Amino acid sequence: MKEMLRLSGSAKSLFEEPDKWRNRVNKKTQQKSLPRITDNIRRTVEKELAIMEAQGISYCFYTDEFYPYRLHSCADAPLGFYYQGNASLFQHPHVLAMVGTRDATEYGCQCVRKIVRELQETDVVTISGLAYGIDTEVHSRSLEYDIPTIAVMGCGFHTIYPAQNQELAQRIVESGGALITEYSYHTIPDRNNFPKRNRIIAGMSDAVLVVETGYKGGSIITAHIAHSYNRDVFAMPGSIFDGMHDGCHNLVHKNVAALVSSGQEIISLMNWEKTAEPRQMLLFADLDDQELQVVSLLREESLMSVDQLSERLTTLSPSKLAGVLLGLELKGVIEAKPGKCYAIVR
Repeated sequence: MKEMLRLSGSAKSLFEEPDKWRNRVNKKTQQKSLPRITDNIRRTVEKELAIMEAQGISYCFYTDEFYPYRLHSCADAPLGFYYQGNASLFQHPHVLAMVGTRDATEYGCQCVRKIVRELQETDVVTISGLAYGIDTEVHSRSLEYDIPTIAVMGCGFHTIYPAQNQELAQRIVESGGALITEYSYHTIPDRNNFPKRNRIIAGMSDAVLVVETGYKGGSIITAHIAHSYNRDVFAMPGSIFDGMHDGCHNLVHKNVAALVSSGQEIISLMNWEKTAEPRQMLLFADLDDQELQVVSLLREESLMSVDQLSERLTTLSPSKLAGVLLGLELKGVIEAKPGKCYAIVR
């Protein structure tokens, strides 16, 4: 398909102007089969588009400007993928994949919580596979700490897998994250899909952190794919007795991964600049002048009552101030305190 796109110049030309490019295909057998191929594709696409429109699903094509630039450089990148959520994350400057076993231990979950909490010090997006265990913990902790997260699925949107993560998937989208899959709407979860899914996780990231895994598993595949893409690979240490980190230790032993034990190490090794203030401060860039006036006062005084704010902000009527405070609270910038007071969310 990528070759057909190269010859035609665009997906639109592929279907609407076949005579302009068909003769550039050398093999006669290909020339004879192309009309049938394009007709079949057209019918399939029309059906899929109707479903996508009904379900609020979008498609990111290989030639689109917002196709992830990191993934675009990979030889086996998908022609495109379906997605729901925030497409701007595909071009985010700092993307960390976090992967691991489905049979996560409490120690492995603690590792995820520690790393994600410490990643608040920089502007980063996490990406994982929405599977049981470590993947679920990565997405859940990212939501807890207000870090955008991307879930790459090995099935279509009709059947979110595992079923227990349907609510989590919805929360990811609602919180400004994204769900993506290269599989059409009705594609069922299949064991062969998940290793293919891993190349997207590796390809969309700057680095891959393997949190917890034995010698075999999808996260080992992801690590080696990332290594082949010249991505940085990290692994976390664990016990030498239970076998749950043997895969991590082996990646380090083979010089595929660097051993890390904190988010600060990853930030330093990746040269990701720390933000000077808590992550919540990043929201300030989206505030209007009136909202910024309120935030500026609350940053100076830490805690202020509505009456105190009203005395200082003479240009705002009480009703207007109430609306501004409500808007800031809904955006998660400020929080209400006892005594009709407000403070910046820390």
